[in-house]
Amino acid sequence: MDLGISGKRALVLAASRGLGAGIASALAAEGAHVLICGRTEEKLKANCDAIAAAGGKADYVVADLADAHFVDAMLHAVREKLGGIDILVNNTGGPTPGTAEEMDADKLYTFFQTMVVRVITLTNALSPLMKAQGFGRILTVASSGVVEPIANLALSNTLRGALVGWNKTLSSELASYGVTANLILPGRIHTDRIDELDGANAKRSGKTLDEVRAASLSGIPAGRLGRVEEFAATAAFLCSVPASYVTGTMVRVDGGAAKSL
Repeated sequence: MDLGISGKRALVLAASRGLGAGIASALAAEGAHVLICGRTEEKLKANCDAIAAAGGKADYVVADLADAHFVDAMLHAVREKLGGIDILVNNTGGPTPGTAEEMDADKLYTFFQTMVVRVITLTNALSPLMKAQGFGRILTVASSGVVEPIANLALSNTLRGALVGWNKTLSSELASYGVTANLILPGRIHTDRIDELDGANAKRSGKTLDEVRAASLSGIPAGRLGRVEEFAATAAFLCSVPASYVTGTMVRVDGGAAKSL
């Protein structure tokens, strides 16, 4: 299938590793000019070099979602390096694990800024450009925890859940302009983040890492962790021209783990 995004301009947030890096590579493989951001220049440069070696086109900008000037920095980079925007992939790092009772005001405020406020304000700044040209794809990486809360990830369940109502509202406002807005919900895709969470779970529960991993796999009908490439391929389709009638929805990539309909 031709995804129709060759020559399109894509900004992918938090793409120094994991899911963000995977999505950037998938979009670049389809011919999009990708701009990636993250906190670690060495990793960003390595990702851009890998994309270029595979025949793609990528640039990077060092930026931190926790920085109050993040949105301004992204707008400047989009103008300077892309000359416009067709695809926006909102991806953020996950918050610290913990229970609902362990959440406090400082944690809520800090992660609300990076995981919700920056995502919404950046999208609002870039969506008028998409509307004016009659094409745009806004894809926000959330979590399967928004449909089935994940134990010991109360902050993530809470804050990513806030993006569900926002995305649905936004999609209705933009649909007539040829701009789609969707959420993609990763389950247990094998990344460094999953290894970190499993390690924290093992420490908290007193179990071994192997025991924690075996327990998690037992709840996945597919019987394994997902691969970044599988997740990224789904993301690329949602950013494509053929996906023009898919908007305001949540797409789970979880190996069938969620029990809800």
